[in-house]
Amino acid sequence: MNSRDKWRAKSAAYASVLVLSTLCAGARADDGHGSAAMKTATPIKHVIIIVGENRSFDHIFATYVPKRRDERVLNLLSQGIVRADGSPGPNFAKGQQYRIVSPPNAGKFFVSAGMAQKQLYATLPAPDVGGVGAVSPYAAILGIPGGDPGLPPADQFLFATGGTGLGFTLGPDTRITNVNTLPPGPFQLTGPTMPYDAFTADTIHQYFQMYQQMDCAIDREHVSRDNPTGCLHDLQSAITTTYSTPLTGTPHDTGQTMAFFNMQGGDAPLFKSLADAYTMSDNYHQPVMGGTGPDSLPLGFADQVFFSDGHGNAVTPPATAIYNPEPQAGTLNLYAHRAQYFNCSDQSQPGIAAITSYLNALPYHVKTNCGPGQYFLAVNVNPAFTPKGAVTPGSPVPPTTQRSIGDVLTAHNVSWKYYGGGFNADATTSPFNGSYCNICNPFEYQAGYPAMVADHMRDVTDLFADLQNGTLPAVSYAKPDGTMDGHPASSKWTLFEAFAKNIIDLAQSNPKQWAETAIFVTVDEGGGYYDSGFIQPVDFFGTGPRIPMIAVSPFSKGGHVSHAYNEHSSFVKFVERNWQLRTTLSDRSRDNLPNPRQDDNDYVPRNMPAIGDLFDLFDFENEDGGKED
Repeated sequence: MNSRDKWRAKSAAYASVLVLSTLCAGARADDGHGSAAMKTATPIKHVIIIVGENRSFDHIFATYVPKRRDERVLNLLSQGIVRADGSPGPNFAKGQQYRIVSPPNAGKFFVSAGMAQKQLYATLPAPDVGGVGAVSPYAAILGIPGGDPGLPPADQFLFATGGTGLGFTLGPDTRITNVNTLPPGPFQLTGPTMPYDAFTADTIHQYFQMYQQMDCAIDREHVSRDNPTGCLHDLQSAITTTYSTPLTGTPHDTGQTMAFFNMQGGDAPLFKSLADAYTMSDNYHQPVMGGTGPDSLPLGFADQVFFSDGHGNAVTPPATAIYNPEPQAGTLNLYAHRAQYFNCSDQSQPGIAAITSYLNALPYHVKTNCGPGQYFLAVNVNPAFTPKGAVTPGSPVPPTTQRSIGDVLTAHNVSWKYYGGGFNADATTSPFNGSYCNICNPFEYQAGYPAMVADHMRDVTDLFADLQNGTLPAVSYAKPDGTMDGHPASSKWTLFEAFAKNIIDLAQSNPKQWAETAIFVTVDEGGGYYDSGFIQPVDFFGTGPRIPMIAVSPFSKGGHVSHAYNEHSSFVKFVERNWQLRTTLSDRSRDNLPNPRQDDNDYVPRNMPAIGDLFDLFDFENEDGGKED
């Protein structure tokens, strides 16, 4: 059971909790002044990356219109897929979804389907309630003295709102307007009976499933000038309804993958205001196909972690842990064995040949990064260590000896900390024990993690103190606990916006420190939500669909929209460049890839594979860091 599962299990018991255990700060005196005095390539001396969960770019920014008339954004509205009121637009067909009607790959695992194997849905499979309850699972937090320490008192009320109000937990989510007759494509989630502040169902977003959902192929039906890698994004619902059979006998992760918020109607107000005032990217991507764990690893390694003996040597996991996405006999796409790991260096392994064949057909060379005998994560698997540095019980990923950006920063005497919500509560009697996201911290997968804890691991409450006291380290990671990370079903976007706003407000309350600070606000991955953007594979693992990214800083003012191709490994590249570390993490890590070179198509690098370093989100030439209107 991972931390989110444990957190959900505990939520029902919160009403009986009368006293909140004291959450000890546990922070050593580390004012970060040494790092702040170090020479950097830019005026930025402090960088924070805030990471929410599971929302694609189009899911958040579907109808966003840049504040500046000389800026443009690629989203559902600008492409005519939807109108400003959320209804289908003149080019709605570009976002239409198809069902699979015959095996696309002779009954083997497939990553693409031609028109002969698929058929347009008459209506979108009805988005499901997906187990979300009638009332908020966190309402009892309001009865805990102080509430959740990750939010200020003024925002604590959000924990009690957003329940469905329905008398059932499976079946069409009737809060959605016309839920049973939606056109087969993107639809506005919010409406008269579905408020923006609502808990909604989760979606499927694992490695093999996501590759199938993207429907990528190098053929005439898929490839165009603007889409040279041939990903159509048109099997979102088809895969969620065919890859497995739930215990109920019917699929329940269905049409909700096509949902989007409408900023024109007031949804996602914080992200709209930040995009208007600062710099956003409409070409920032989740680094790999898959979920939270694999997509969080690049924030530390610019790479994936393989199953090893704990000393850097690849070993084979137990047979029961090896994934087999091949369809069961007599089925269209019912996976034979859902598990944890795959060996992408072995073409005889289930599902591997189809993906390799696609990558080999791309119009540029892709180094797969699949080492001999190396098994990589297909799903979330707990790291080797607990937040406090104890050995994780059960069957976690064995500790890796791969070098992280944390190792490099420490070696260069650059201060850094990972601030995780619920860290202080871990392994205590606190009701928030289990709310910390263990799979979100890439450093917990390292063999040397226990030695890092004392100097580098903190709770987000310690970040709040460091922001106010002017003791912020050079490099900071900020991860909310499971209640407020924005993850569908277990959280909601209003809670993550409140979390991010609190950090930004605290940072700006210290003018001297703020003058040399940059905050990146993003999510771990798209959560399976539809996105219409171009996808560039750079190795066997991805990249994947676009996700939100906004740079908030005195040097990113003005409402600019950047189109450079970036992903989480870009954060590692930013740190390496800004602190002039003159190194990469390994011979195979993505920080070795060049920055994208752009021509008349801003979204497709002409030197693929290429990943940026986020410097494109800033303007260091203007004295105030802004861009004039």
